[in-house]
Amino acid sequence: MKYNCIIVDDEELARTLLESYIKKIDFLELLNSFESPIEALPTLKSNQVDLLFLDIQMPDLNGTDFAKMISPETRVIFTTAYSEYALKGFELNALDYLLKPITFERFLTAVNKLKANKQSNTPPSDMVTVKSGYDLHRLKTDDITHIESDSEYVVFHYLGKKLMSHQSLKSLEKTLNSQQFLRVHRSFIINKSKVTGLKGRDLLLGNLKIPVSDSYYERVKKDLF
Repeated sequence: MKYNCIIVDDEELARTLLESYIKKIDFLELLNSFESPIEALPTLKSNQVDLLFLDIQMPDLNGTDFAKMISPETRVIFTTAYSEYALKGFELNALDYLLKPITFERFLTAVNKLKANKQSNTPPSDMVTVKSGYDLHRLKTDDITHIESDSEYVVFHYLGKKLMSHQSLKSLEKTLNSQQFLRVHRSFIINKSKVTGLKGRDLLLGNLKIPVSDSYYERVKKDLF
């Protein structure tokens, strides 16, 4: 499993070094790197970001203040040239603190903490954790009929109820069990076990019709029929 990460550091050399280290780690996927926290906000809002490499001393907004603004699901590794900020970083429940110049050995120790942390907190495969607003919900995957996109949100449909979460369908697709869930349209992911038929270009989930787009049609037929 890959974990999405981004870099926020106003020093180009520091960003370049971290980018080169990330490329060597098979379980990390770099989404982007940014010169300032403000530039990083849209990516943090529209994607599942598992790890943030965050400099502390930056001109517009310092890293410790920015760390308080992001989702607690995004773990932070602070990067700075000033050791006196270490205590402040750990007060904010940072995953680790890297002192510049950062060696690859020290970097590897830090990112392995993320892997260990994620694996120890991975919910059972028959459950999915959904963040809605400031709340976290646990849903049984068998209860979910389908998931649809709604602007910058996705809506989970389960047991006749709806639960909205601020994320993209694309990022969500990467985290779901592909043995149980299938993308059938740019706006829909369905639970395979709920499919009862295919009528034209519509999948039938009981009395519910879900459109299948041309780009997914052959895959749907192959996987489900």
